[in-house]
Amino acid sequence: MDENFEVIVVGGGFAGVAVARELGRKGVRVLLIDKNSYHQFQPLLYQTATVQLGVSEVARPLRDIFRGHQHVRVLVSEVTSVDTEARQITTADGRAYQARIVVIASGAEANFFGIPGAQEHGFPLYSVEDAVDLGSSLVAALERADKDDDGGELHVVVIGAGPTGVETAGAVAETIRYVLPQYFSPELAARSHVHLVDMLPDVLNAFAARSKAYARRNLERMGVKVKLGVGVSEVTPEKVVLVDGTEIPGDIVVWAGGLKAGPIIAASGLAQGRGGRVDVNPDLTAPGAEGIYVLGDAANITDTRGTLLPQLGSVALQSGKWAAKNILADLAGQPREPFKYVDKGYMAMVGRGSAVAEIGRKRILMTGPLAFLAWLAVHVVLLSGSLQKIRALVSWPSDFLTHRRSYVLLPRESRD
Repeated sequence: MDENFEVIVVGGGFAGVAVARELGRKGVRVLLIDKNSYHQFQPLLYQTATVQLGVSEVARPLRDIFRGHQHVRVLVSEVTSVDTEARQITTADGRAYQARIVVIASGAEANFFGIPGAQEHGFPLYSVEDAVDLGSSLVAALERADKDDDGGELHVVVIGAGPTGVETAGAVAETIRYVLPQYFSPELAARSHVHLVDMLPDVLNAFAARSKAYARRNLERMGVKVKLGVGVSEVTPEKVVLVDGTEIPGDIVVWAGGLKAGPIIAASGLAQGRGGRVDVNPDLTAPGAEGIYVLGDAANITDTRGTLLPQLGSVALQSGKWAAKNILADLAGQPREPFKYVDKGYMAMVGRGSAVAEIGRKRILMTGPLAFLAWLAVHVVLLSGSLQKIRALVSWPSDFLTHRRSYVLLPRESRD
């Protein structure tokens, strides 16, 4: 392999793909390293977990993305260390790669905040593997409940009422209401329950009051039992224990309670801020580390007013494109420019035909079917690759009209 690269990009998520693509188009020699051979569309992983979309809709091979980009090389390997002073990357097989500029866009991992049992018994939802693991376990739990001669109940507990938690709880509730009566029985549907808990007093905390109220109302209309304003103290194989002593039965526990930067950042020696992420400079470089950029969920990024931006795909995507612009300036000996984020707002799906959307910096509010259509349009545009878009456009109408779930999730080894 040609190891004469000008830029090394660690991570094939939104930010990493964006920066590599922009630089490759300008003739910059880039090495993109990721432990997976594919780019994953994280906002739709909950639909893979609930068998609304298959893996091929939410994942696209990195080599397909960069097919025809002769200046970008894809290396599938796990990065074990980053020497920020030497701008050198070391992979699990002991190989080292060095470049003039290193971009760390290594993403994040679930933050369990040291809550006993949360990591052992909770299912995070941040990767394709997580989605398949959760989906397979959910199907297995349904099969067990279906065979239960005593008519036992099935409880799914979603911890965290941000967009991921709300969308997951809504999707599971939708599955129980519309799919279980067809594929199992109305009796099993009646014995299946979804709980959504969060220590904050509202769902979708970053959204406007109207959006929060609409989301909660629709979740409860679909049967989701919402418990807010109290934190989790323990997760066991059978239940979730809250700080106030409340115990919620939990056959499946979904952890959507927060993220933190992955181990690459912790081992890099870079100063860590909130969530273990790097508080990057306005130009997206790491403080005190020449030639090092940190992007996406590995970074705490602020806008031009100094406001901390949320961990959204749009922030990662825009930061990747902006970093490429600054890297080109670096290579040309020109000054960098501070990142200017274009605020496109927030969206969240709240079950069948329902969504909330707050569009643009002025936060134009939409709820219901109109927001649902806007959500569909935005996610189709953001999906990587024409095949992924086509497959999603086929799957969504079929699921909406017929409630058929034809994807197969292979069973995983038990976690107990």
